[in-house]
Amino acid sequence: MDMLVFAGASVAKIAVVMVTVLITVAILTLAERKVLSWMQDRMGPMEVGPYGILQPIADGIKLFFKEDIIPAGANWVLFSLAPIISLIPAFIGFAVVPYGPNIEYELYGVTIKPFIISDINIGILYVLAFASIGAYGVILGGWASNNKYSLLGGLRAAAQVISYELNVGLAIIGVLILAGSLSLVTIAEKQAGGFWHWNLIGGLQIIGFVVYVISSVAETNRLPFDLPEADSELVAGWMTEYSGMRFAFFFMAEYANMILVSCIASVLFLGGYHAPYPGTLLPGILGYFEGVAWFTVKVYFFLFLFFWIRATLPRLRYDQLMRFGWKVMLPLALANIVITAIVVYVLR
Repeated sequence: MDMLVFAGASVAKIAVVMVTVLITVAILTLAERKVLSWMQDRMGPMEVGPYGILQPIADGIKLFFKEDIIPAGANWVLFSLAPIISLIPAFIGFAVVPYGPNIEYELYGVTIKPFIISDINIGILYVLAFASIGAYGVILGGWASNNKYSLLGGLRAAAQVISYELNVGLAIIGVLILAGSLSLVTIAEKQAGGFWHWNLIGGLQIIGFVVYVISSVAETNRLPFDLPEADSELVAGWMTEYSGMRFAFFFMAEYANMILVSCIASVLFLGGYHAPYPGTLLPGILGYFEGVAWFTVKVYFFLFLFFWIRATLPRLRYDQLMRFGWKVMLPLALANIVITAIVVYVLR
């Protein structure tokens, strides 16, 4: 009975998170086009529904019924597997993210944490491990398409992931030194009590934060780091030969990865679900949902930052991308680790 209750609660939490992520992906496809159009003094999508708010549904229906083409000479097994290899790791990472306060409820004798799917003591390593698997989908999709533009996009993606994933990992180490744990729940708990306890401000992780945000933009292949997909050079990069739902899977994986890195940034640097003031303003159970609301606001702030960067900055040249990753980001990340370690050692 206990196992059934625990399994049922876990499945319910997973379903809620997955539905929320999928709805957010749909909202982001519209929000990005609207934000970009407003920044460029345009209207954006306006045809489907009032003010174009039903555009994501129209796009989904279009992709679902679009012809699914496999090019002649393509490796059809890897060509079909690549979008799935990209999509699944993007969703798996959400399992260890704390979405609200670390509270416990008793349900038929079983202890359940309603806002946390799983609290494992190597949470951040779990996220980094699965995020790196998603890159194989891009590389395999580029190679299996039997297209020179796709292959170039896949090779670019491989080099870019190696360069910037290293910087993401190193940028996080300063936070891990301060928290003394790899659990995302513990890292969030250590930042309770007001914004002056957040790692960005109280932990002085400004360098780590900047390196993480820039490297995350590169990691998700977003402008100005969208070299694997560069439309002006490579048509659509590794996605050139994809259509229908396979193309939709790659599209969903990109936005899901954006949401995931935004969630991780919120937990690591901005206190996660903690408000910028001590305690909560709302009483009782409403205080818990206040934490969820603050977490949502922080995540959407980072997502807006993705759009803002895309609207503002031009695409880098490939040699500039590599030089920036290895000669600027990497030394900054290493310097942040050394400084944080020395400060923590002296103060403790």
